[in-house]
Amino acid sequence: MKLQNYAQGKWIAGEGKEKPLFNAITGEQIATASSEGLDFAAMMDYARKVGGPALRKMTFQERGLMLKALAMHLISLKAKYYAVSSKTGATKVDSWIDIEGGIGNLFANASLRRQFPDESFYIDGETAPLSKGGTFIGHHIMVPKQGVAIHINAFNFPIWGMLEKIAVNFMAGVPAIVKPATLTSFLTEVMVKDIIDSKILPEGALQLICGSANGILDHVTNQDVVTFTGSASTGKMLKSHPRLLEEAVPFNMEADSLNASILGEDAVPGTEEFDLFIKEVQREMTVKAGQKCTAVRRIIVPEKLVEDVQIALGKRLAQTVIGNPEVEGVRMGSLAGLEQVKEVREKVEQLSKTQKMVFGNLDNYEVVGADKNKGAFMSPILFINDNPFVNTDCHNIEAFGPVSTIIPYKNLDEAIELAKMGKGSLVCSIVTNDDKIAKEFVLGAACMHGRILILNAACAKESTGHGSPMPLLTHGGPGRAGGGEEMGGKRGILHYMQRTAIQGSPTMITKVTNQYQYGAEQTEFDKHVFQKYFEEIQIGETVITRKHTVTDADIVNFANVSGDHFYAHVDATSLEGTIFERNVAHGYWVLSKAAGLFVDGKKGPVLLNYGLEECRFVKPVYPGMTIGVRFTAKEKISQEKKEFNEGEEIPKGMDIKKGIVKFLVDVYDETGETVALATILTMVKFKNQD
Repeated sequence: MKLQNYAQGKWIAGEGKEKPLFNAITGEQIATASSEGLDFAAMMDYARKVGGPALRKMTFQERGLMLKALAMHLISLKAKYYAVSSKTGATKVDSWIDIEGGIGNLFANASLRRQFPDESFYIDGETAPLSKGGTFIGHHIMVPKQGVAIHINAFNFPIWGMLEKIAVNFMAGVPAIVKPATLTSFLTEVMVKDIIDSKILPEGALQLICGSANGILDHVTNQDVVTFTGSASTGKMLKSHPRLLEEAVPFNMEADSLNASILGEDAVPGTEEFDLFIKEVQREMTVKAGQKCTAVRRIIVPEKLVEDVQIALGKRLAQTVIGNPEVEGVRMGSLAGLEQVKEVREKVEQLSKTQKMVFGNLDNYEVVGADKNKGAFMSPILFINDNPFVNTDCHNIEAFGPVSTIIPYKNLDEAIELAKMGKGSLVCSIVTNDDKIAKEFVLGAACMHGRILILNAACAKESTGHGSPMPLLTHGGPGRAGGGEEMGGKRGILHYMQRTAIQGSPTMITKVTNQYQYGAEQTEFDKHVFQKYFEEIQIGETVITRKHTVTDADIVNFANVSGDHFYAHVDATSLEGTIFERNVAHGYWVLSKAAGLFVDGKKGPVLLNYGLEECRFVKPVYPGMTIGVRFTAKEKISQEKKEFNEGEEIPKGMDIKKGIVKFLVDVYDETGETVALATILTMVKFKNQD
């Protein structure tokens, strides 16, 4: 079978020399791959001119719903992917991480649409006042880069590696060209075919290269983004490409790193934490046969517990059944291919020169349901390094398989230093129930790690574990780990957008951003804004309310109703030495009274008050002062109509098409000065329910 590349809207089998691909369990050839004949420059031009404009026209809400629809589609086909995944040597658990973990990234990023405006661009941060009179302000806007995301992925996660990256760039409005590692690209190709056939993505949004992508970086421009996952040596070579330097192309590198797991001094045998540590390390050594960029390579333990850890970990490793993932009871499959076996064996032999192997054997081990001489199998290997500050190979050489080293430490300072000797890691973990140990370790080691897991009995049942990066948190690390950062919720999406400072009058910035800026022109209409449907409300539309003169009775009554008897409100004898001249009105009374002034009580399209943001009380309000409200439509975010399964009971009001309207509540006094500012969110019905 020839794998096909998807380029410029067509499926194309590569020409010329083909690379054979093998079943990692049986050793049988299952496909060939080639990219010869592909025009990389034309592919990038196609992405920029076809996929880019289509994605940029979509709002964040539309892009999020697109990702959600894609995730729903792919999860319905997951059985197909599991069947193919086993040929990469993956067990069902390994495949679950890759397949459903990858699809989970689509779902997670789709949910981020709620953190973005109903626009194709993003308004970043707060307004910067640039003049005394308020007629000149600054802001930051972020727009999608008008290039293409080139993703060069590793062999270990042919699905997750693709989905966790494209989910982010699609949300930003940028098309992608995916280059999976050829070794396991046969699984990526199966999923991409389903993605293309679904027609959920606009044409040009996604292209696939199954063979070599050598030369693609010759065509990048400053609007493109390149991501790389793989070995540190390959990443450094790519990162120094002259074209990347000349065009200042963002390059995100996630390199394999020598991640560590630390056992706290309190986690002695007999504690839940000790058992958790042994279980977690054994899992990290054997899941994906240790072929994870986040796998535990260094096991850092108190020197008095080295023997206990060696015995307990050895027992768990001895119970790990190696073999064909389709056979019941097999817990560890093979490496992805014989090339990996050769490479890992070489690294194990190098490590053996400076440390002692205490578990496993490169040649003498059993395999269930397969021929170990044909498949890419390997035994778990456990070393002990008695002198880790002198024999430093364990901090420099990574065997990318089921290989790890026990390293002793005398005190926590040593543990921190040893963890940092990896010269930058994607993740480390510490297992402890002592908050002082946890805090000291985190603050000491964080500078050299992209993520730190603090594991104990309190979170063990729900913890996702040492090796699982989460889509809403950053994934990357300093130094050896590449110095990059991907995913990370909203942060990850913003990597694919250009931040630009914009300056002008509040009115002009409002028109550009479609988000009301304080001090901009306001428009009044005869019809109250609460009597208007979502589509009818205009940004900058304002209700100027009637006014109210504050009395002592207002303050006393609110204190009695709320139970808030703070001295500044009710005890005039206690004000000496404070900033207050006399009894001051409660801030929440001011806000409550503002609501009483701006709300139109008649039934209308407004369904409910959805929330409150950015509430500030900026000037004291005393009895005798008169307050009013300028109530202005600030921002609008449409919401999709919730879908329900056939026969499912629909909660009252949940089948309504609606949106969120943010209103600026500007409470001012008789001098015209603002005394309080807040943003309220209201849920408003659409007039058109189709």
